[in-house]
Amino acid sequence: MWKKFCRWVLYKRMGWTKEVTVPHPPKYIICLVPHTSNWDFILGQLYSGAEGWKIQFLMKKEWFFWPLGVLFRRLGGIPVYRSKHSSMTDTLAETALKSEEFHLTVTPEGTRSPNPNWKKGFYYIAQKAHLPILLYGVDYERRLIQCTESLTPSGDIEADMKTIKTYFKDFKGKHPENFVIGE
Repeated sequence: MWKKFCRWVLYKRMGWTKEVTVPHPPKYIICLVPHTSNWDFILGQLYSGAEGWKIQFLMKKEWFFWPLGVLFRRLGGIPVYRSKHSSMTDTLAETALKSEEFHLTVTPEGTRSPNPNWKKGFYYIAQKAHLPILLYGVDYERRLIQCTESLTPSGDIEADMKTIKTYFKDFKGKHPENFVIGE
């Protein structure tokens, strides 16, 4: 019932389409870009609901207050404590290695403001756990959710990040002025 409802809202009422040609193995990380609005979260929840997926996501800890914290955790949210120097990438990579299935969505920009210095934690998790990174772009101008490429970390983070950023260069976020890929 939930899947049907999400499909109706996302594809029929809101007019979004999808172009997804990359297979989804039992374990993967979704690199979701651009992230320029809180509407991205709602869109992501509708999309995962429409596809029948349960995907975890990282979100800054400030959003995990009562009662939203309960809701976000139930939806798959993992709070990120930016001020703590913890080994979150190690913990998530270890969890992925031990799990039969592992699905995590990350917005590497780390903010809804322009940021050319994307966070690289998703890359390190994928590298340590030997996971593919599925490149999911959200284009508000075309009302398109697209994943036509994936990347397995080579260990050359500079080259791989350049490949990842280049894939997303033509996507238009809800607020395109807040999206930059840097060099």
